[in-house]
Parts: sequence; structure tokens; C-alpha cells
Amino acid sequence: MTILQLVILAFAALIIGQLKKGRELALLATSVFVIYWIQPPQQFVSLIFWLPTATLALTILIWVLTVPPEARSWKQNWPAGLVIVNVILLLDLNQFFHLEEIYITTTPRLWMIAAFLFVYLILGFAFLAKRLWAEQFPIQVKKYLSGAVLISILLLFVYLKSPFLITRSFDLIYSLRGQEMSSTQYIFSWLGFSYIAFRLIHTIRDFQSDRLPAFTLSEYVNYVIFFPAFTSGPIDRVERFVRELRTPIALAEQDWVEAGTRLFVGLFKKFVIADSLALFAMNDIFAVQAKSTGWMWFFLYAYSFRIFFDFSGYTDVAIGLARLMGIRLPENFASPYLKVNLTQFWNAWHMTLTQWFRAYFFNPITRELRMKGYSVSSIIFITQISTMVLIGLWHGLSWGFVLWGLWHGVGLFIQNRWSEFMRYRMKTPPPALGQFFLSAAGIFLTFNFVSFGWLFFILSTPTLAWQVMLNLLWISQ
Repeated sequence: MTILQLVILAFAALIIGQLKKGRELALLATSVFVIYWIQPPQQFVSLIFWLPTATLALTILIWVLTVPPEARSWKQNWPAGLVIVNVILLLDLNQFFHLEEIYITTTPRLWMIAAFLFVYLILGFAFLAKRLWAEQFPIQVKKYLSGAVLISILLLFVYLKSPFLITRSFDLIYSLRGQEMSSTQYIFSWLGFSYIAFRLIHTIRDFQSDRLPAFTLSEYVNYVIFFPAFTSGPIDRVERFVRELRTPIALAEQDWVEAGTRLFVGLFKKFVIADSLALFAMNDIFAVQAKSTGWMWFFLYAYSFRIFFDFSGYTDVAIGLARLMGIRLPENFASPYLKVNLTQFWNAWHMTLTQWFRAYFFNPITRELRMKGYSVSSIIFITQISTMVLIGLWHGLSWGFVLWGLWHGVGLFIQNRWSEFMRYRMKTPPPALGQFFLSAAGIFLTFNFVSFGWLFFILSTPTLAWQVMLNLLWISQ
């Protein structure tokens, strides 16, 4: 998002936060509008309309599959359905007004009608099939259906994260249309899907575990597409978000200062510090053209700080915007580069992502391996490696992200075993000065280990990342 868009959204959040009535529906209308408004350019312009529409349809479908029948009454939910459909209609009508500064769409009217019928059919199923869903379908059938949808979400996620699959599918589309390829790299981005997938999977898994509370359509759609956190998180839990939405925190004078400060600091981090560091941050060009090891270190450190200020800046903006509406989003960063070991780093970097993987992958796998009698070291090795590789693959399906995940997984395992080894040998804590130097050394080593890992994350090939790593260590090739 641009700084102008964020400023406009700050004013919208301010207005929504002051509403006494209709606040939830106003937030819903704004969030639906925003997911269309901030869409990036696409290879096919009509995707700017269809991708956010698919986001809404998928969200409503998950709500239909998981919400208890008592929360699906027409009286409770028809206002939310009306708001969603009418905002889509308003946006699609822009094809006649051509306000391209606000929103671009070339969707034909025939498809527009089909889209509304699709959304209405989903809503109609939710409301009219209440008794059928409650009485005729056993709970196991519902869980099997939700599991099929979960697998579909994961497959869609794999597709969206695979440049190869996207390229092949666009090649097929062009060939079927009798057109020649216009480029070797296609523009296709389902904005926000990475974070949407986490929210939807969390909903399905909690439903399958009988831990999911009841919530209305408006509450759930607001949770999934909440505009401050739509593109970059933090990743929230539905029960916590709905609780905040139902009982917003009244803003006292100190709260206004807190919200404004987070918003201003976030904008400064992103658009001043991070965007300035981007001019010097490590990339393929600098990696190839840098003539000295000193410059290579400079570019690498610039990238390390750039990614932190960029990501934490967006998080601060999201928290500040939500706070203006009386909603507290979870924190996502806690001075990660000042942590003394890798475990503490991952407990302070993108904390909601770490907590999500811990709850839905790491802990279940750990329990399963313990039940099968694996040794402690084996369990730690398997869970650390697999968790971090999955986090890497969440960013994209490439060898670079796999190696980045392996780098951190192996690092976490070694650090865990070393800490366990030293715990039994250091009977007494070192003196204050010794503790200071140990902490300083831990911070230095952790920061540089993380920085080295960013090479696999940012550079286009593992070979180039390895060459840069050797250069940084003054090892001739």
C-alpha cells in the first residue's frame, strides 16, 4: 500500500472507531472495499475484480461449513450479506464511471451478474439449509467436508507459491486462446492469500477439534479480511478478534497517543528508514558487482535492517489503525535483533507466525513423536527442521526458501543442544561482567547467523548465495 492509501485508511479507521451504531457493518463495508482497492496489477485486468471476489466467496464458504446452526439465522446475518454484495456491485459499476484513480475493472456485466448469483447462492445455502445441516449431516460428514476444503486451500497455496505452475498455466491459457506469449514472467498475485490461508486453516482445524466458538457472518468476514492486517498480518485468532470486535475498548487520552504513535512510527519505519535502506540492501546486482568484502557486509546488513523496518513498520501501522477502532491486535516483533540466541529470536520475530506453526504443526508433531518413543534429540531435530522448512516454503516454493528454512532449523537444533549441554555444566551463573560479555557475544552471533540466512532468502539462486557467503568469510573461490 502507498502512504496516501494508508493515510486515507487512518481517517476511515478514526471515523469507524467513533461510531456508536453500525460500527461492525461499517468496518465490514470498508474492509470489503479495501481488498478491491489495493489490488496490484494483473496479467488479466479482470482478475483485479475476480480475485478479491473469490476471497470473499471462500471466506463465506468456510463460515457456512464451520459455524453452528444457531449462528446462521437470517435475522442475524442478512445485513452483512447485503453489505458485501452491494459493495461489490458499487465497485463493479465503476466500469461505467471510469474512476481509475480509485479502482480499475473491465468485468463484463454478464460476469458481474454471475458473481452476485454465486455469492447469493452461498449465502442462501447458509441461511436456508440451517435445519438440513444441523439434523441430516452427522458431525463426521461436516468434518470430512471441511477437511476437503482445507486440502483445496493447501493445493491452491502451493499453486500460488510456485512460479513454475503459474507460468505453465498462463502458457496454457494463451495457447488455448491462440495467442503468443507476451513475456516469460507473468504478473499474477492473489493479494493477502498467505495470511487469509492461515486464518481459514485455523478456523477449520479448530472446528475439527470442537474448539471453534459461534460467530456471525459479519464477525467472521471482518476477522478474515480486517483491512489493517489483511496484507501483512499480524495473524490473529478468531475468538480473540471477535471478542475485541464485540466489546471495543474505549479510547482514553493515553490510547489516542498510543495509537497515533504506533501509526506514525510505523509509517516512518516503512517509508523513511526501510525505503532508504532499500537503495543499499543486498540483491543480485550488488552480489555480482561488489568488489570488496567490506561492501558485501554493508549490503547484507542494509538488507537485514531493511526487512526488519519494512515488516515491523507495516505491523506498527496495522496495530495503530486497529487501535483507532478500539481493537488491539497481537504484537508481532519484540526487538528480535537484540536476542541472545536463535530460539529467542524466533520468539520475537513475526511472533504470530511462530505461534501459529507452534500450535498447528510443531506441538502436534512433537506429541505424536513422543507417543512413538522417539528420543528427545530426534524429536527436536525432526520438529525444528520440518517447522522451519515449512515456514520457508510459506514464503515461496523455491530451493532458496528451503535452504533458508534448513539454515534456521539446523541452527535452532544446534543452539538447543548446546544450551542443554551447558545447563548441566554451569552450576553457578557468571559474574555481572561475564554475563554482559556472554550476552553481547550471543547477540552478535545470532544477528550475524540470521543475516547470513537472509542470503538464501533474497538472492535468486542458492549458488549465488553460497558465493556471497564465501566472499563474506574471506574465503577465496
